[in-house]
Amino acid sequence: MLIAFLIMLREGIEAALIVGIVAGYLRQTGRTGWLPAVWGGAGLAAVLCLTVGVALNAASAEFPQRQQEFFEGVVALVAVGMLTSMVFWMARAARSMRAQLHGSVDTALRPDAGRWRGLALVGMVFLAVGREGLESVFFLLATFQQSTGPAVPAGALLGLGGAVAVGWAIYIGGVRIDLRRFFQATSVFILFVAAGLLSGAVRAFHEAGLWNGLQHRVYDLSAVLPDDSPLGVVLSGFFGYHEAPSAGEVIAYLAFLLPALALLRLRVRPPPAMATAGG
Repeated sequence: MLIAFLIMLREGIEAALIVGIVAGYLRQTGRTGWLPAVWGGAGLAAVLCLTVGVALNAASAEFPQRQQEFFEGVVALVAVGMLTSMVFWMARAARSMRAQLHGSVDTALRPDAGRWRGLALVGMVFLAVGREGLESVFFLLATFQQSTGPAVPAGALLGLGGAVAVGWAIYIGGVRIDLRRFFQATSVFILFVAAGLLSGAVRAFHEAGLWNGLQHRVYDLSAVLPDDSPLGVVLSGFFGYHEAPSAGEVIAYLAFLLPALALLRLRVRPPPAMATAGG
């Protein structure tokens, strides 16, 4: 539940931040008549993402066992790719996001665009929110396939509700939070989650009969810290812990996580202070 909550909070805040910046800029520049186009684009993206998620989940339930394992592995790989690209995109774009969005709004609403002005604004918001929504869909699909019970959906809904509340507070100007630190901290967390999903994809492909190498167990802690123990559930959600991983799972986990953390550190490191000229 906690993992789904945090992921949806992070993804939701990113989408809400984009919508809030666009809507706030329209309000500041006296173009509030275009706000329905913003809400419409966001709503269409939400409906599309929900439809895609329901359709993929329903389709996977019809697969035989081996095909279902293969589908789970593919979904996990897509989720890893989307989560990772989102982390590094935000690390690169966070500083200039506001200026870029303001420029995109001005371009979409330029006078010579004629009747396409509203559609351009709807499309801009739709694509921005849809990207975040599809990332969430694939992550939640991968999580649903590895978990049972109502905890994960409940956590996702709570996270989404929290993101909407934060986004609305940012839009009306009542809340100021350090988004840079928030995204930095959650980026590290998401990379650990992505590493666990990648390790799970290796396991799913083995169970589907596609990968049979490196299957010797690196360790077996099932008697000490099983996956279904309270601590095991927490470690599995946060760090991709598995009580008896194969060598392939461990190699995939570390081969992804260590370079990703190092690259993230380089991306978020502040530029060195310019040396002052000496006399």
